[in-house]
Amino acid sequence: MSAWIYLIVAGVLEVGFASMIKLTDNFTKLVPTLVFVVFAVGSFYALTKAVESIPIGTAYAIWTGIGAF
Repeated sequence: MSAWIYLIVAGVLEVGFASMIKLTDNFTKLVPTLVFVVFAVGSFYALTKAVESIPIGTAYAIWTGIGAF
């Protein structure tokens, strides 16, 4: 059960870091860049924890699906 929670959190953070890319202005603005890094690291960490129990293909499909949604 917790693997699915990790996967949902990873997907939500993926939306966050993808949204922050434009705000970083080519990584020249400090605060948006720091938020991007925190979201990206958090997303990949949560995805890593999720794939300990969920097959990688399934986890990746859901992770990117949340981001595309």
